[in-house]
Amino acid sequence: MPTMTGLDLLVAEGFQTLRGETLGLLCNQASIASDYQHVLELLLDEPSLKLGTVFGPQHGLYGHTQDNMVEWEGSSDPRTGLVVHSLYGEHREPTSEMLSGIDLLLVDLPDVGARYYTFIWTLALCMKKCEELGIPVTVLDRPNPLGGLQVEGPVLDPAFSSFVGLYPLPVRHGMTVGEIANYLGRHYFPSLSLSIVPMQGWSRSDSFKDTGLPWAMPSPNMPTPDTAIVYPGGCLLEGTNLSEGRGTTRPFETFGAPYLDAWKFAHALNALELPGCRFRATQFEPTFQKHARTLCEGAFLHVTDPRSFEPVLAYVAVMQEAMKQAKGKFEWKQPPYEYETEKLPIDILVGNAWLRECVESLSPLPEVRQRFLQESSIFEPLRSESLLYPSS
Repeated sequence: MPTMTGLDLLVAEGFQTLRGETLGLLCNQASIASDYQHVLELLLDEPSLKLGTVFGPQHGLYGHTQDNMVEWEGSSDPRTGLVVHSLYGEHREPTSEMLSGIDLLLVDLPDVGARYYTFIWTLALCMKKCEELGIPVTVLDRPNPLGGLQVEGPVLDPAFSSFVGLYPLPVRHGMTVGEIANYLGRHYFPSLSLSIVPMQGWSRSDSFKDTGLPWAMPSPNMPTPDTAIVYPGGCLLEGTNLSEGRGTTRPFETFGAPYLDAWKFAHALNALELPGCRFRATQFEPTFQKHARTLCEGAFLHVTDPRSFEPVLAYVAVMQEAMKQAKGKFEWKQPPYEYETEKLPIDILVGNAWLRECVESLSPLPEVRQRFLQESSIFEPLRSESLLYPSS
């Protein structure tokens, strides 16, 4: 049976549970039903509903800001007459004025299964403000495109909290956006009136293709489900002077720098025999961002077995091999990064300082993997109590 998202189920029941409420809506361009209709259009087409205001996360309501860390500001939408508020500009948390007159905040946001994807933290800040104001929040659940079984990477140390990780989660958390809302509500916003519309027909072992749902880019540099598979590791390269492939058609799968030898680099990575992937030597020229209009050499990562692939570990290997091959040229990106002006971007991405030290010291990958397992096992009880779907 194809998966039905929370939005699909609301449509199927004729929006009965939302009638009589003045709604605020947090969504973006990927907030679509299985028939490709956007949540905003569906709500506006329902005469029994009253939509008060709309909020959009990073990249804008329709994904118009292409690059990373580009703010946008809201405005009145001439087509609908609605006020659209940006939560990635002057404000990341909605103000009391933005939520004035709203009876319920409806949230329909995609997630890609990695802690640094900022949409879940926009959700968290909305939950925080709505708890303060006594406004209920309803989250429409969507699949984790990585599935819901595998968990990988370190758990955020609160000392490294930032907009790419406000609360403790493993890097690859193995949860849906509804399950993350459940976790946040239980532990950080206990007075919030939170409801989650769960999916039907979703299994934790499902790949995105298994769901039968259409893929809409949740952000401009997340073009395919394949991108999401590598992203929990590929995003770490944002904390380095390696290009993570922004400015190419396959970001995060493509990476490198002008100072690398592509064939030597790919050969060294393949010699590690990392599970579920192969590295192919490549050259590329980013159209924007790092090394724009400069020929880079590096690799394209092909995932051969998503179930055994360990993206965080794979890109730790990428950083270590770049450091080996180009001592003195491979560097850590300096702040500011995602509103953090002091800590190194790599440290707030991984949520600690120890992983950077493991890269610098070329720590054996089995030791790094073991520490990942230790941290995720400690977090597992908190994760398990928040899950909405069984493992089988």
